[in-house]
Amino acid sequence: MSKRVFHPLLASSLLLPALVSAQEAAPLALEEVIVTAQKKAESLQDTPISLTAFGEDQLENQGISNLGDIGSKVPAMSIEPFPINNATLRIFIRGIGISDAQVTQDPPVGIYVDGVYIARSTGTALDVAELQRIEILRGPQGTLYGRNTTGGAINMITKRPTTEAVEFKQKFTVGNRNQFTSKTSANLPISDTLAVKLSYLDTKMDGFIENTGPGGDFGDKDVQGARIDFRWDATDWLSIDYAYDKSEMEFYNYMYQAVSGPDSDKGEAEPIKRAAEDESVYSDKRFSKMATGAPFESSDTEIEGHSFIATANFENFQLKYIGAYRELYDASYADLGGGGGSTEYRLDSNVYDGPAATAANGGPTPLVKPVVTQDQFSHEFQISGAMFESRVEYIVGLYYFEETAQEDNTPLHHQLSAPITNGGGSRTVNLLSQRYDVENEAAAIFGQATWTPNILEDRLHLTFGARHSEDTRSAVKFQIDRTYAETPSLIPGVPGTAIDVSAQRGDRDFDNVEASKDFKDDSFSFVAEYDITDDINVYGKVIEAYKSGGFNTRDPQVDGNQGPASDGNDYGFGYTDGFDEEKVLSYEFGIKSELMDRRLRINANVFQSEYTDMQLNFILAGTVADTKVTNAGEAEMRGFEMDVTFLFTREILFMLNYAYLDTEVTEATDPFGNDVTDDFVFFAAPEHSGTLVMDWTLHQADWGRTSLNLSYNYMDERNGGSRAENVERGTFLPKYELLNARFSVNDIPALGGLINVGFWGKNILNEEYELTAVDNLPHVDRAVIWGEPRTYGLDISYNY
Repeated sequence: MSKRVFHPLLASSLLLPALVSAQEAAPLALEEVIVTAQKKAESLQDTPISLTAFGEDQLENQGISNLGDIGSKVPAMSIEPFPINNATLRIFIRGIGISDAQVTQDPPVGIYVDGVYIARSTGTALDVAELQRIEILRGPQGTLYGRNTTGGAINMITKRPTTEAVEFKQKFTVGNRNQFTSKTSANLPISDTLAVKLSYLDTKMDGFIENTGPGGDFGDKDVQGARIDFRWDATDWLSIDYAYDKSEMEFYNYMYQAVSGPDSDKGEAEPIKRAAEDESVYSDKRFSKMATGAPFESSDTEIEGHSFIATANFENFQLKYIGAYRELYDASYADLGGGGGSTEYRLDSNVYDGPAATAANGGPTPLVKPVVTQDQFSHEFQISGAMFESRVEYIVGLYYFEETAQEDNTPLHHQLSAPITNGGGSRTVNLLSQRYDVENEAAAIFGQATWTPNILEDRLHLTFGARHSEDTRSAVKFQIDRTYAETPSLIPGVPGTAIDVSAQRGDRDFDNVEASKDFKDDSFSFVAEYDITDDINVYGKVIEAYKSGGFNTRDPQVDGNQGPASDGNDYGFGYTDGFDEEKVLSYEFGIKSELMDRRLRINANVFQSEYTDMQLNFILAGTVADTKVTNAGEAEMRGFEMDVTFLFTREILFMLNYAYLDTEVTEATDPFGNDVTDDFVFFAAPEHSGTLVMDWTLHQADWGRTSLNLSYNYMDERNGGSRAENVERGTFLPKYELLNARFSVNDIPALGGLINVGFWGKNILNEEYELTAVDNLPHVDRAVIWGEPRTYGLDISYNY
């Protein structure tokens, strides 16, 4: 049973992945990787989860400063910016994610920072000042992590204070596009039992597309973040951690670049599509300049959080409490126009002064930035330990979460205006006012136990897990939607007229319409592990997970009794009907092995996942923002994943990660019983994806160590939407390959500490690749947001 006994010194050190021992006399072997994916410190090789971990050195060498940087570095995972808010990330693992970001919908990939669940993906693009490790858990995690992990989970672990010594780190980064970053951290022991850690981040960078119109440039950002941590070892058995963090981000969203014109039927936008096309610019190559018509406004995100963790260690068990409170404020401005700087065709929420504004508002409508505010509380209590002579290791816990949120898109403001083709100078103008109020509450009880029976030389380990969850979700929707036909005046100096034609679109108003639903779930897991040798472990697992249901605030219909929606189809449901929970049952078989005297590590698995009542988001044809969410029916995915680490020599380390993914929606019916299976596909599910990394220590001397890091990332083509017709028309995303490099001189003795210098480049071949695509704008059948072009720079850091 020695394989299951974990030394406390290893648990506290949290060793970094795949590093070679600094002592030349040490055996040529990979160091142990310690992870906390199962809410305890244990070896990666003893963790029956398809898992990729990035330690502190890997984060540095591969240029990972925020969650968005990981997207192309983890096979079977993709991260995209949300179309109208680039600070919000759409995260997909194994093709499971969410295409929309609403306060009434939950993402199926859980994000955790030091064990605290982050409910809203808004703001997750922010840089993190002092990360120690990131763990990517692929596949359902329903028992230990609970609801909303049908795709997987991401653990972000920060560095904790220590009472052992004063530590100081200052890092500066300069690069092209006026990039400047300063990261400062200081660890200060206050006494033998109390330490504080202070961290501060300031980073600025210009975007890669200039706005030649009024307002800011696309992609420009300015971020400040601060964090303070306290660690109090109150007694020899009790430790208390408190953390406070605050981040502020000012940025300018990227604009979708039009690639192909509007040849499809645009529904309600059909009368304006040719005029919109005339006012837009097109290319299948990345523009360096585009233009807005109305002044382009900044977006602002503020995040503030508190966490409190108390850990009590006793002889055979541990008690832990994790409590947290977080606040989010996000005001995002987007322009979805044609990029030519037209003031005749506009898709924005800036000031509008015309006959429609006068008719609806008595004067110009104001600038409106949709504002999302959210408060969340969470509490988790855990008991873990071992019993029966350590033959049973267990963790049981209680979890409670509540949040209130609001999306405020009021008062009445401009959304779209354009000339009507062959309309004799007439125009259509759409004005909108929306507000959504949300309250969510969730509670769960969970447990997991691993039993090592006294047979087979203690090489067999059986794990049982269960979780009972209950959720209550409620929402209130307010909306005023007005469409006007403007007619110019034939008399100079006399304003034109505007006629309200909203009735032609049907009743789209919501007068504080309430909706509420309760959900319950029981999820179970079973894992069987067998240690073939001390270095080779195989496992088989069956695990369930569920994603909570909710409401789609972008649904244009109150309920299913209103007949056809804005695209002419009668779906039989609306906003108040909501959508049901999603459930997944997954089977996985894997191997974790270390060969060649622990110079070669091969971890691999195959899996099959079966989804029932799968939630699919799609945009209604001919609309800018009308969507439907439906429980499409059943879906399946199967795949193969492999992580290989090879210590070729003491100086050269190779890492290869690969994933194969096969996805299929196997059954879907519309509200009238018609088979619509072929209408749906998996969003962001590449068939092949992989990374290849080489770390090469070029020279080791008393004055320092020189090294070279090269990484190659491959992402296969994938769907950019959930409807097959949208993908075929314009939301497909081609494959891409990225090459990154870093040359560094580390551990240079100076000023009583060590200096590190690094020269780095990302996408050094300057490949043009698309991150996301849409087909629903009036002027396009395909528009894209591009990935980052070549970036390069210099890092200088001092460590004491």
